[in-house]
Amino acid sequence: MNFVEELRWRGMLHDIMPETEEYLLKNKTTGYIGFDPTADSLHIGSLVPIIILMHFQKAGHNPIALVGGATGMVGDPSGKSDERNLLDEATLAKNIAGVKGQLARFLKFDSTDVENPAELVNNYDWMKEISLIEFVRDVGKHITVNYMMAKDSVKKRLGEDSKTGMSFTEFTYQLFQGYDFYHLYKEKNCMLQMGGSDQWGNITTGTELVRRKAQGKAYALTCKLITKADGSKFGKTAGGNVWLDANRTSPYKFYQYWLNSSDEDAEKYIKIFTFLDKNTIEALITEHKEAPHTRLLQKKIGEEVTVMTHGKEAYDNAIKASNILFGKSTADDLKSLDEQTFLDVFDGVPQAEISKTELESGLDMIGALAAKTNFLKSNGDARRALKENSISVNKEKVKEDYLITFKDLIANKYVLLQRGKKNYFLLKIN
Repeated sequence: MNFVEELRWRGMLHDIMPETEEYLLKNKTTGYIGFDPTADSLHIGSLVPIIILMHFQKAGHNPIALVGGATGMVGDPSGKSDERNLLDEATLAKNIAGVKGQLARFLKFDSTDVENPAELVNNYDWMKEISLIEFVRDVGKHITVNYMMAKDSVKKRLGEDSKTGMSFTEFTYQLFQGYDFYHLYKEKNCMLQMGGSDQWGNITTGTELVRRKAQGKAYALTCKLITKADGSKFGKTAGGNVWLDANRTSPYKFYQYWLNSSDEDAEKYIKIFTFLDKNTIEALITEHKEAPHTRLLQKKIGEEVTVMTHGKEAYDNAIKASNILFGKSTADDLKSLDEQTFLDVFDGVPQAEISKTELESGLDMIGALAAKTNFLKSNGDARRALKENSISVNKEKVKEDYLITFKDLIANKYVLLQRGKKNYFLLKIN
C-alpha cells in the first residue's frame, strides 16, 4: 500500500520532504508522531495524527507514538499566541498515563496481532539523563540561531503583533523535538517524523539535526490542520473540547458532534476520519447528495468514529439516546441510559427538585405538572393538558389519576415529563 498516496487522496497530506514517498515505497520504515500530554485525555483534533499512524501501520510500516513527558514540561509554541502554562510533575504523570491508555485503543502494540507492532515511548526517559551543558554542547552547536529564528512558530511570536514575545523556554522547544528525532533515528532506526502542518518547523529541525550530527538522511511529512467550512474551530462546541475520554465527553455527545457536521464538512470528514475505501466513500457522497436531508454521510461518519473510539456498545447506546429525542421510545429505553447520557440528551431542559418523601405515597399529576413544579402555569392548565392526552411521564401517556412513584425513577433520581412532542421538563428527586 502506498501510504503517501493514501493520505493524498484523502486530502490529508500538506508538506512532504523530497524523496519521502519513494523511500517509503521501497523500505519498511519506522516513523513517529509526538503527542503533548497537556491534559489527561486527547481530543478529537488528536484523531488526525492517530489515524495517520493507523494508516502507517496498515501500510506495513512500524509506528511509534511518542508521549512528550519532557517536551510537555517546556510547551510547544507552534500555533500559539501566548505561552502555555507549565505543568507540574504530578499533573504531567497523570496526563501521560491517560494519553498512553487512549493510544492503545487505536494502534496494535502486540506482536501477536501484527508483524509490525506499534511502540509507545516517552521522551522523558532519555531527556532526564542529559545535563544542560551536555545538551548545549552536543545539540545546540549544530543548529544556528539564524536557522531557529527563521521558523514560523518563532517569527510569529517575535513579530510586531506579538503581545508577549517568546521566552527562552519556548525558543528551545524545537531543539528538544529535534533531539527526539535524532535519538529515535540512532536508537530505533526511525527515519520519518510526521505531524500537523504547524509542526513543519519543529520536524525539519529534527531532520537537520540528523543530517548535521549523524551525517544521515531522515524524512518528514505533515498533514493538513482540520478546518470547518463556517470558520469555527474544529473539535470545539459551546461546551468546550470534544474529548476522546468518555468521562469528559459522553459517547452520545461525541456521536452528536459528527452528526451535526455540515454537508460540506462531512464530505471532507468521511475521507479523513474513516477507513472506508475510495469507491465506498464516493458512492456514499453521491447517495448523500441525492437526499441530503437523510444525513447519510454524517450518520456514517458518526458510526465509524464512535465505534473506533468507544466501541460498538457505546455507539448503539448513542443511537438509542438519539432516538429518544427524535424517534419513538419507551420508558424502558429511558431507564436503560446511564445518568450522564440521560443528562446529555436532555441538556438545557428546565427542571425542578422535589424530595423523596413526595414519592412515598405517590406524586399526583397536578402536583407534578403545576403545583409542585411550575412546569405548567396553573392547576387548570395541567387538568386541560391531561384531558387533551398531551402529557407523558417517561415517554408514556398518562391520565390525571396517574401517580408518580419510585418505580418511575430514571438513574434513581429523575422523572421525565413531556407535553406534546417537544416540551420537556425534568423532575429531580433529592
